[in-house]
Amino acid sequence: MMSLLSTLVPFVFVMTVVVFFHELGHFLVGRWCGVKVDAFSIGFGPELFARVDRYGTRWRLAAIPLGGYVKFHGDPNAASVGTSEAVSTMSPAERAVTFAAQPVHERAAIVAAGPIANFILAIVIMTGIFYVEGRSILLPRVATVQADSAAARAGFAPGDVVTSIDGQPIRSFVDMQKIVSASSGVALAFGVERDGHDVSLTATPERRDVKGALGTASIGVLGVAASTDPHDVRTERLGLGDAAAEAAHDTWFVIDRTAAYVSGLVLGREKPDQLSGPIGVAGVAGQVAKIGIGPLFNLIAILSISIGLINLVPVPLLDGGHLLYFAFEALRGRPMSLGAQEFGFKIGLALVSMLMIFATYNDLAHYARG
Repeated sequence: MMSLLSTLVPFVFVMTVVVFFHELGHFLVGRWCGVKVDAFSIGFGPELFARVDRYGTRWRLAAIPLGGYVKFHGDPNAASVGTSEAVSTMSPAERAVTFAAQPVHERAAIVAAGPIANFILAIVIMTGIFYVEGRSILLPRVATVQADSAAARAGFAPGDVVTSIDGQPIRSFVDMQKIVSASSGVALAFGVERDGHDVSLTATPERRDVKGALGTASIGVLGVAASTDPHDVRTERLGLGDAAAEAAHDTWFVIDRTAAYVSGLVLGREKPDQLSGPIGVAGVAGQVAKIGIGPLFNLIAILSISIGLINLVPVPLLDGGHLLYFAFEALRGRPMSLGAQEFGFKIGLALVSMLMIFATYNDLAHYARG
């Protein structure tokens, strides 16, 4: 029981924070645009707690912590798909505060505010971590080169200091690892400092299965070990501005690498078994919580970016699907037909459901393999 609680409590905490800020983005911009909000829900299913504020919004906490929603006035459902018949019978004043009555650019802003709030949350959390803890920098110096590895074939030697990859400056060994791990099978151009001279090397990281928190993951491996010399490690204290810049850089890195993975998935370069669902996230949350509050908040930041990106996918039911509908409406000068919207909603529901089932299957398979 204690083991189960040590996993579920961090998972519920992490998901609640990420979902709350996503829905808060929709809520705040909706209110700013003059839309009445009927309900703000964290979780789905049976209601555990609720209160109604002075604006008539019902704030509710539900039993299943796997999402949430903001229901705007006049919407027939929490997904804001279609237009309720009740809207046509409303008075002009009441109809004016419905979501459907707003100009298309305001509806698009309300929808986009959710994913944007996720990115902002990630940057704020990372900024706080960098500001409080500073930035630990391990010089990207090569201590050893594994025999018959990608690095050995490329000509790396002990003592080399990596200065750039594909023209991108490398400040730490971690910077190098981030790029290499996400670039299996991709030729990378390395700038190296060797005995005071600049050397150019080209290496293609090899795909290797590495056991991690979620089981076995396939990543790119170069075949070098980092320096263990204490002189190659330093902690850099950052001001608030530099901490925010570093946080924005790391947020963009996660976005860029996630997009690269998705494109690799489409092109057949990446394996779909790297996708993870709620079970995997719960497992990671439980393990990270044992390390400390800082790593747990870092996990919240990473998941917040992921939730933001997923919601921008142009699939009906997700925020990206709504934005796609609004783009068609702006181009055509009128909304898509209710039938077309509802059909798209069904397709989106089927796709999202299949993705959840597949991700859950991956989680169970990972745990079964140990």
